[in-house]
Amino acid sequence: MSNPTAAMLVIGDEILSGRTKDKNLAYLADQLTAAAIDLREARVVADDHTAIVAAVRALSSRWDHVFTSGGIGPTHDDITADAVAAAFDAQIDVRDDARALLEEMYKRTGAQINDARLRMARIPDGATLIDNPVSVAPGFTLGNVHVMAGVPAVFRAMVTSVLATIKGGQPLISRTLRIDLPEGDIAAPLARLAAEFSDISIGSYPFILNGQFGANIVFRSADETRLASAIQKFLVLFPQAVAQ
Repeated sequence: MSNPTAAMLVIGDEILSGRTKDKNLAYLADQLTAAAIDLREARVVADDHTAIVAAVRALSSRWDHVFTSGGIGPTHDDITADAVAAAFDAQIDVRDDARALLEEMYKRTGAQINDARLRMARIPDGATLIDNPVSVAPGFTLGNVHVMAGVPAVFRAMVTSVLATIKGGQPLISRTLRIDLPEGDIAAPLARLAAEFSDISIGSYPFILNGQFGANIVFRSADETRLASAIQKFLVLFPQAVAQ
């Protein structure tokens, strides 16, 4: 049985302009790998309602889970919640449980809850809240789409909350061998090996170190026996390769 699949949708003009460097994709990839959920696609879109709706519909129809980051704050350009609601043809408004969370937090801090802050309590009909132990304002899950904040600390906390509710598959075992040869020298035999072990993921990742070309060959599989067989065959072909 194959592992669950996932995609990530990063939302924000600031990401596309280069002003903000995205840190959430790499973190999510690590966490999904550990949970045996296969991240299969990632997209970045602007703060554009039509673009977000189209991306959510495309990704949610193709993959088991979609994780979004960005655009659920209190400002005018935080339009993700409305766009996700539109993608599912759901109504959206301030919801009592989300409002209660915000009211309690602002009461503790002495801040006033206002219309801008209440935007963070707007939740689509049929959604479940995602716990946010960092700054309280919740994310939400609608269908198979998990809508989370873009601030890395909050995003990470929300990922933990979501993954606690998702059943993963069989963890992949990963092994890396380094070889100090250009990819062009190993490409043909590596292709034959990949064809022979088509049930194993074999990737080549080149590097240049001190002017020397080389590659890290990464083997991934849930079957440790098959993984060992593929690695042994590679070492027969390239005995100079070393484990990393």
